[in-house]
Amino acid sequence: MTEELFRADSYLKSCEAIVVSAGPEGIVLDRTVFYPTGGGQPGDSGALLLADGTALPILDTRKGEAGILHLPAEGATLPSPGDRVTAEIDWQRRHRHMRLHTAMHLLCASIAGGVTGGQIGDGKARLDFDLPEVTFTKEELSQKLAALVAADHPVAARWISDAEMAAQPELVRTMSVKPPSGSGKVRLLEVAGVDLQPCGGTHVARTGEIGAIAVAKIENKGKHNRRITIAFQE
Repeated sequence: MTEELFRADSYLKSCEAIVVSAGPEGIVLDRTVFYPTGGGQPGDSGALLLADGTALPILDTRKGEAGILHLPAEGATLPSPGDRVTAEIDWQRRHRHMRLHTAMHLLCASIAGGVTGGQIGDGKARLDFDLPEVTFTKEELSQKLAALVAADHPVAARWISDAEMAAQPELVRTMSVKPPSGSGKVRLLEVAGVDLQPCGGTHVARTGEIGAIAVAKIENKGKHNRRITIAFQE
């Protein structure tokens, strides 16, 4: 399987790698900095730099049975197994995803209620909550998020065992997706003093790096479902 370098360091922009396989389904490398679609976060885009200097654009990244799949443009000339490449992500796009994903944790911590879904876009993100009613305004929630950003809380990932995870079910806020288990350990994302829950995504190192963000809208999506969208104020 592909060594997932982004799990340990979200700020890695590139890495040297060897092509394991390449076909219509995608290119598998022995190691990568490309995050695959999952947990509401889009897969990375970028390029594979070949030995001859050619840049092979990568449009998306997905999980595959043999490893992480880097999806090139249709009709692109593929590298061969054993080729050495440099995997380089679109850092500006990834960094926006990191900032938004971290902001989603602040939003989750600011609202009582299970999370029924979520999605990160370009410049905005949403979380769906199991809430019978909304007792706050957009402005009040925006102020709460702004205060958490300004407090510049440290953000870091750590791991616990499957047994420790099973003994702390209160850590799971997402009702629709269970945290991955079976490998012996589960990755937690901690915003110091604010939020702690299983998450495999990429995040910034401190909340202050999120920047100006606010609640764009609050929507009623069902009897108990409230959708809250946040967006950069840039």
